[in-house]
Formats: sequence, structure tokens, C-alpha cells
Amino acid sequence: MAMVTIRPKMLVTDESCYYWHSAAQGDAIPSLRWHVSLSSPSLDIINKYNMLTAEMLVEQSVIYGSMNYSFAPEGAVIICFTSGTTGRPKGVVISHTALIVQSLAKVAIVGYSEDDVYLHTAPLCHIGGLSSAMAMLMVGACHAFIPKFEATLALEAIEQHHVTSLITVPAMMADLISSVRLKRIQKGCGSVKKILNGGGGLSDNLIKDATRLFPRAKLLSAYGMTETCSSLTFTTLFEPMLEASGTSLQMLATTSSSPVKARGVCVGKPAPHVEIKICVDGSYNVGRILTRGPHVMLRYWDQIPEKASNSVEETWLDTGDIGFIDDHGNLWLVGRTNGRIKSGGENIYPEEVEAVLIQHPGVLSSVVVGIPDPRLTELVVSCIRLRENWQWSDDSFKYSVPSNELFLSSTILRLHCREKNLTGYALLNF
Repeated sequence: MAMVTIRPKMLVTDESCYYWHSAAQGDAIPSLRWHVSLSSPSLDIINKYNMLTAEMLVEQSVIYGSMNYSFAPEGAVIICFTSGTTGRPKGVVISHTALIVQSLAKVAIVGYSEDDVYLHTAPLCHIGGLSSAMAMLMVGACHAFIPKFEATLALEAIEQHHVTSLITVPAMMADLISSVRLKRIQKGCGSVKKILNGGGGLSDNLIKDATRLFPRAKLLSAYGMTETCSSLTFTTLFEPMLEASGTSLQMLATTSSSPVKARGVCVGKPAPHVEIKICVDGSYNVGRILTRGPHVMLRYWDQIPEKASNSVEETWLDTGDIGFIDDHGNLWLVGRTNGRIKSGGENIYPEEVEAVLIQHPGVLSSVVVGIPDPRLTELVVSCIRLRENWQWSDDSFKYSVPSNELFLSSTILRLHCREKNLTGYALLNF
């Protein structure tokens, strides 16, 4: 899909990807002119796939002396594919400037240094993994690679190489914690000093478990997207150097009287070079999150380049997220623009409702969706997964009766939402 879209001139692989050369033979990728192998294939393989090797290229440069270098237009450095929430993969054209400033921001905020041993848990085709790798290259850190992320492989590498830094997404962190619990071991994790989480917020339970697994690690979380060349904002979840830990991303704001503004997921403050503003939608200070600056992508690959007079750094990019900025400069996420539910005249964001529901001690997880309704336009429905030993009942009276059993019902959860000042709680169906 990516090669068909961008029509590359050269394909560079190692021995693990020889089948790509076979697939790209003939007219499959008409634009492809050169196949280069980073490994040392046999002469049969070279002749079969008409390959070039790194050694051949070096020899040619020696024979012909100085080479003529070509540079990509617009200062582009990479085309990074993202599916986002729209389904179809899109090629995001990122500039040298964006990659440099975003990597430097991670160096400054996370505190990477030449003393770090960085474990590559995220693939280099992912903007988070690429940006963090660049940051580590800039400071001269040591790099440790594993073939792909698996919790057991990562834990072994942490112990073997005395890893000090890594990045995660919530699923990775959950796998690391589960693997340690199953094997009842925790050797080697004490070397880790810095963990940057992305791709979604960590739950309260994951934060607690992570700080137990990595007791000496500063735990941060970042919010960003491929179109902004990785992280826009950063927040510290746990700082072992301080007596108290950081604040969970799931904590609700209490600084505003507005029922909508009073909730959200805090994703911290933007990096110094990042501008963020809220395009307000309605009567509250909640709206679309926009950003601009040198970190913003040049364009999508299939878009026509902007005229030189329209600088990318002057153009606001709509992130597709809904949120607000509090009095302390922290950005709070409320939901996605295309995920908003219109019910009974209320704008309801599924993520906002889900964040409130999982605060109830009987709720392990929840999914909120909107379904068509002739009277309300959309009916808000939540699917609940109960915690162990909890039971669902249509009789809310049981909740107040002394019993060894724990019950939940629609009435109880609506009451919980009302106590949390959740807008539209009366419209919820379970």
C-alpha cells in the first residue's frame, strides 16, 4: 500500500525481507529502479533479484569520485504512514526541521543523555519510535534492539543490557506487568530511569503497577500524532526523586464551575516550540484542539504542496480532538471531533463518559456509543465490564442492603454520573 502510494525509486532491505524483492518484481511497482540489500546475500540471490549491495555502492563511489547529491523538495525527510481514526492509511510528509525540534524537545523534557541505554520497543516506522531514536542519536546514547516487541524479550533485554530508557504504549506496559506477574520475577528493572508513554493514557492501576515494576523510573506520558511529528504535550505521572508521585491522567479537573470544562483527561503542557489553541464550540471553553509551529507536517503525500507564501509554521492544524486549556496551561482532552454524540440537544463525548464510569469501584472498563433514536437523534449507550465479585441487577435497592455481594444497576451508575457532574447523565442507557 505505501509503495504503491508514494512510488519509490529504491527499495532497501536486509535478509529478513528478501520476499519483498520477489513481490516487487515485474510491473508490481513500476517506479522501482534499484533494489539494495544491507546484508551480504549470495551471488544467486543478487542475480535472481537484480540486487545492489552496500559494498557495490561504495565501490562505485570510489571509482567515480565525488557524487552528486539530491535533496527532497520542501525539506522533507520522511513519509510516515498513519491510519489515524479515518481507516485508510495516509502518508504524512515530515520535514527535517520537524524531526529535529521534536527530538530535541524529548531530550530536554524527558532528560535523555549520553549515559542512557535505550531499548527500541517501538518500531522505527512509527513516529514515536523514530523521534525517540533520533533523540538518543543526538545525545550519543547506546541503542539496544529486539526483533519485535514481546514482553519477555523486552524484560530480558532490560536485564542483559542494563536498559535505562524506553517508550511504551498502554498495551506494552500492561504486557510487561502481566509477564512479570506470571513469572514472579522482577530482576533488572531497577536500571530503568526514564519511561515515556504514548498512544493513549495509562489507567490508575497501570500507573501504580508500573511504578512498582520500575521503582526508579521517571514515568511521563505524551500526547501527539504523526501529523505533528510525535509529541505535542508532556505530563509527569511519577517522579521517584520526589516524595509524592505525579498525578494520574485519569484525575478529573475541579477548578471550573462549568460541567463540561470540569472533566477531561489531562495530557500536560506543550513543548516550548509548540503552539496550541482551542477553537471554541458552544458556550463553554471546550472546542477543537489546533496546533501550529515547526513540528507540523508539510502535508499529506497526495496533497498539492502549499504555495511558498503560506508557511507551514503559520498554518493551524486541526488535531481532530476536542479539549480545553486550564488556568495552569495544561491541555485536557475531552473526546474526538468525529466521535461526538448528539443526544437530546446535548453534545456528548464518549471518552468523557467512559472516564467517569471507570471511576466507579465496580466498573473495570466501559465503551460508550451512540445509536440512532427518533426522539433524541442519538441514544447514548454504555457497555460495562464489571470487576470481579460484582453483579449486575435491575433492582437498585439491593445496592443499599447490607450484603456480602456487590451490585450495580443503571440507576446506581446514573447516580454516580450525576455526583460527578457529568453532562447528559440522565440520557445514559446500560
